[in-house]
Amino acid sequence: MSLHRGNLFLVGLMGAGKSTLGRQIARRLGLAFVDADIELERRLGVSIPTIFEIEGEKAFRDREEALIAELTDRDHTVLATGGGVVVREGSRDNLRERGTVAYLHATPSMLWERIKHSRHRPMLKVADPRGRLDALYAERDPLYRAIADHVVESERETVMRFARTLAPMTGQEAPP
Repeated sequence: MSLHRGNLFLVGLMGAGKSTLGRQIARRLGLAFVDADIELERRLGVSIPTIFEIEGEKAFRDREEALIAELTDRDHTVLATGGGVVVREGSRDNLRERGTVAYLHATPSMLWERIKHSRHRPMLKVADPRGRLDALYAERDPLYRAIADHVVESERETVMRFARTLAPMTGQEAPP
């Protein structure tokens, strides 16, 4: 197992822990950390829900795809992607070709427990948010798996154990 270009790209549905665990993994491995959603919000000066509301999902995905092309061109980075990054073939190609991809997997019921009270999930602003989450899982799980070098259950202990296996590839000593 090797860490391509020193990059680890985290993919998975909303609530899988990409941002939280990505920060911890980057710190542990001595790598830079970037959260694609936060970076997009910083550049545009508005929140992701606002972008969805004003421009719609297609325009958001256009912006996200351009940002992913830029961010995946870096080296020695842990990148937490947005949950829908895999819907665009260009983004999937950039992730697959420019780094090691880890799919943080969680069941829809586990994800629902984590995010059901969140007001910042534009994809769930529908009449049946739980049903929508199930549909997103059905649509995206095969896409995540298709680009993933590793599928990791999104519990913190499992992800940290995975991070320890990556430490020797970065030239860093990972703390226990």
